[in-house]
Amino acid sequence: MTVTWLDLAEDTLFGLENLPYGVFSVGGAPERRVGVPVGDQVLDLTAAAAETAASFAPLLTAGVLNPLLAAGPATWREVRESVTGWLTESRYADQLRPHLVPLAEVTTHLAFEVADYVDFYSSEHHALNAGRIFRPDAAELPPNWKHLPIGYHGRAGTVVASGTPIVRPHGQRKPRTADTPSFGPSQRLDIEAEVGFVVGTPSTVGTPVSTADFEDHVFGVCLVNDWSARDIQAWEYQPLGPFLGKSFATSVSPWIVPLAALDHARVDGPRQDPEPFEYLRTSERWGLDLALEIRLNGHLVSSPPFATQYWTAPQQLAHMTVNGASLRTGDLYASGTVTGPERDQRGSFLELSWGGREPLELPGGVTRTFLEDGDEVVISATAPGPAGTRIGFGDVRGTVVASG
Repeated sequence: MTVTWLDLAEDTLFGLENLPYGVFSVGGAPERRVGVPVGDQVLDLTAAAAETAASFAPLLTAGVLNPLLAAGPATWREVRESVTGWLTESRYADQLRPHLVPLAEVTTHLAFEVADYVDFYSSEHHALNAGRIFRPDAAELPPNWKHLPIGYHGRAGTVVASGTPIVRPHGQRKPRTADTPSFGPSQRLDIEAEVGFVVGTPSTVGTPVSTADFEDHVFGVCLVNDWSARDIQAWEYQPLGPFLGKSFATSVSPWIVPLAALDHARVDGPRQDPEPFEYLRTSERWGLDLALEIRLNGHLVSSPPFATQYWTAPQQLAHMTVNGASLRTGDLYASGTVTGPERDQRGSFLELSWGGREPLELPGGVTRTFLEDGDEVVISATAPGPAGTRIGFGDVRGTVVASG
């Protein structure tokens, strides 16, 4: 563990090996600042950079991370090295202590302005479960599934900060037993526990981004809950796929963990058969050993492992741009539901309750198939760091409220 003049607990998930970035405010103040959580405090990076006359200080005054994201990998390294130096060299202690704020006293906000949002479908276990639930007499995987990372464009305007209440959406739904559709609030409101990737450096229209250029464009990693109205989705998705059943809310965790913090979490992804097309092949290990946890009203209901994802983030990025689509600063793309092979590793209530046919049992005799008004869902994750440390991502949380 890196030595610091801060008093950090040995088991902190926000040690100097992590140093994620986010945006916060204090009290009722409207001003939003860029911050880095360290232990149980947040370093006001906007103030610290100004205090030390850092060359990158102007990038931290917008109240969002986008100027820093757009600056590119050389600047990302400079900022990370500077923050590490400030927190390890005792000569900075008196200068920076006034710019440390207790984590419990800050309000976090959406850390970046979202340009575009893409959601993938890259867990083989989730795809197999969905196939068995919805199409028990058909092929378990779509014929294209192992040839390309399936995805769809979501709605950037409804990507929201962790803690934002989730209003139960309205839409059309038609159960299989009904002759005609009806309209009203979703009765099968669900989650999707996912991992998100935040784009910093943009690309040019007409120029694909290769898997080898992943680190030149992607700034960092966050947690995502892509809320889903399964009954609305089931009626609307043919032939064009998800629409209103997905677009009402997507929650994002407050801290963006830089790729540089995840070196010790990198693992080989699952073997891919058939071999992907050339543009999807990778020479580096970019599977990530992230351990997710899903809690409903405080109770642990699932622990999905991200390392089982069939398609990796560089492959998703390459596929997203192979047709010449460009990247923009603030683009967010998500992994799709993270599900492992075991029952207690499923990343949605669709799977946990097997389409509503097997209610999930909670303490006190409570059961759930899908979410009820007042339910709170919290998704967290950790990853291995150096010397036995763990890297934390912060929670992505949301509470379901009744529609008006």
